[in-house]
Amino acid sequence: MANDIVNVEPDDSLKTWGWVSYILHLIVAIGAALPGAQASVVLLLVALVIDFIKRDDAAGTWQATHFSWRIRSVLWAGLLYIITSWLWLLFLVPGWIAWSLISLWFLYRIVKGMIRMKDNRPMEPKDVI
Repeated sequence: MANDIVNVEPDDSLKTWGWVSYILHLIVAIGAALPGAQASVVLLLVALVIDFIKRDDAAGTWQATHFSWRIRSVLWAGLLYIITSWLWLLFLVPGWIAWSLISLWFLYRIVKGMIRMKDNRPMEPKDVI
């Protein structure tokens, strides 16, 4: 099957790239979750580019799930921000609440991925949404 994880040991550089990406995502996630601590969207784009480029190198390893996890986290968060952006135009408080919840959800996903990567565990197929 296409989503099967093969017991192939990836080279250490994939794990290093994975950590670089997670750290960049974490900086952005903390900046999004804490009022007044905005991080640059450039950091997020750099991390996303790393994930897209290195995802193919990780194919067939447990780390491939982490690259997909981070990509999906960014894409879902971006979509949710776009969908709820109209709340800012109509009402300040609902927009703030919606974006705070999305930011906390994004932070949760990044921390969850970091914990699993630290333990050399893949993201479970049910988790990789």
